[in-house]
Amino acid sequence: MTPNRVAIGMRAAMHAFAAAAVAFLVAIPGAASAQTLEVFPLDAPQSVAELRSQPALGASVLQPELGQRVLTPQLLANYVERQTALHAFNGFRPGGAGELTEEVLLGYIARNSHGNGALDAIAAVTDAAPQPGLTASVLEQYIRDGYLPTSRRVEIASTERDCLAQAIYHEARGESAEGQLAVANIIVNRAVSRRYPSSLCGVVYQNADKGRYRCQFTFACDGRADTPTERRAWARSQSLAEKVYARYAQGKSLGMLPKSALFYHTTNVRPNWAYTYSRVAQIGAHIFYAPN
Repeated sequence: MTPNRVAIGMRAAMHAFAAAAVAFLVAIPGAASAQTLEVFPLDAPQSVAELRSQPALGASVLQPELGQRVLTPQLLANYVERQTALHAFNGFRPGGAGELTEEVLLGYIARNSHGNGALDAIAAVTDAAPQPGLTASVLEQYIRDGYLPTSRRVEIASTERDCLAQAIYHEARGESAEGQLAVANIIVNRAVSRRYPSSLCGVVYQNADKGRYRCQFTFACDGRADTPTERRAWARSQSLAEKVYARYAQGKSLGMLPKSALFYHTTNVRPNWAYTYSRVAQIGAHIFYAPN
């Protein structure tokens, strides 16, 4: 076996061992939590820092004037050389504490971006306007504007879907798919209307703390347990809630009712407020309204 084949075989074995180790820790949560391996960022060596300060396509070719920039084989070769050098630096070490600096953060982003690095680099050369850099002030503003770690975002999304599923189940579990979607549509319309709380849970449980039957949705403050008891109906509500939330999170319309529709009641009641709003649809046992 040639030396190249030996090296390739050793690298493949190392990758396989690392993958098996990760799979083992994921498959046994208890073991992973008992032997957590902490990883901290390393300070970038001077050679890597210099590479990061260079233009995305390398420093060996002078940047032409705006409007005269041409993508050449030399620029592409520079890009490949620079990226190879950057990715050769791992940047992390197990154990010990490290300081999260702007330099370390920029390096992490450069190595772990899910975008198309080649296209980004080409755009940096061909775009007419320079893009603002990542600075400490930009990061501070991002945090002030509502930064949330991924784990917290996942937790919020799960809670929002559960609130929506609860409303679908208690308000419309006996309805058709269209009838359930229409009820969910009202909740989404309220969340984006500025007249109600800005979250799905906020809409569903608005005024639930004000006392019996003083909330927006009866099940939220009628004094009864909200735990679903019909397993099949609950699974159906959860499935619909997941689909609705996906569209809501992307800012897409559900399409069952107009965005102006904010109210509904069942056909066996006729509340006084129904006379003051415009009726927009009747789907199953519910009648839906929009403000005039």
